[in-house]
Amino acid sequence: MTSTDEAAPSRTRTRRLGRAALYALVTGLVLFGVGFLVRSRWDPLISLDDDVIRHLTDVTRAHPGLREAFIVWQAVSQPVNLHVVGTLVCLWVWLRKGMRTRAWWAFATLMLSWFVGLVAKYVFQRARPVVEDPVSEAPGYSFPSGHALNSAAWVSVLLILVWPLLRTRASRTVAVVLGAAVVVVTALDRMFLGVHYPSDVTVGVLTGTGLVLASYAGYTGWNPRDPDDARDPDTTRHPADTDVASDRSASRQES
Repeated sequence: MTSTDEAAPSRTRTRRLGRAALYALVTGLVLFGVGFLVRSRWDPLISLDDDVIRHLTDVTRAHPGLREAFIVWQAVSQPVNLHVVGTLVCLWVWLRKGMRTRAWWAFATLMLSWFVGLVAKYVFQRARPVVEDPVSEAPGYSFPSGHALNSAAWVSVLLILVWPLLRTRASRTVAVVLGAAVVVVTALDRMFLGVHYPSDVTVGVLTGTGLVLASYAGYTGWNPRDPDDARDPDTTRHPADTDVASDRSASRQES
């Protein structure tokens, strides 16, 4: 083995971790940057949040059917429900599809996003919106939105997790559209019910998505067989594997 061969994995690992660190840094800047504005009660942000919540809850109050639909969605999209489903999908991908490392990555990332969301709430301790004639109520702190953060992370993780199993462009398009719909409806649900400010929801979605991107950037290429072509270890086949498979097939045919 030459010195070049030894240095290649190190360079690949450095690039991979560098990308992960960059995504995590940007995500942290968004979370703590807006969190600082929230804690310091920056007037333009606070005024915008209050105005939007007031108008949206007026709409919900005027449409009882919309309110009931959002309350149902609020219960369905509880983070614990999402993560139970996510865990079951991880087990299915591991046990039935054989993608063990990918399943472990997905499960660990889901738990990480859940933990970060909970910790962030206690760091910033923003009170829930105060609305005259409330449409709905929710316990705990407001920033960032746990529903929004976890739904964005959940959708992102599951899309990445099952992407290699979606063989057609149509199936992938449907998956992306459905995933985006889940995130958008959850974000609107939080605001129309008056339990989160727009900044809570926006930062929640960006944080959840950013955490997954950072995690996947660190995961992809994990222990790659070819350092110059680092991809998902569950879905990448090294050319040598193909050659071995071809040799075995040829041997069987000769025999």
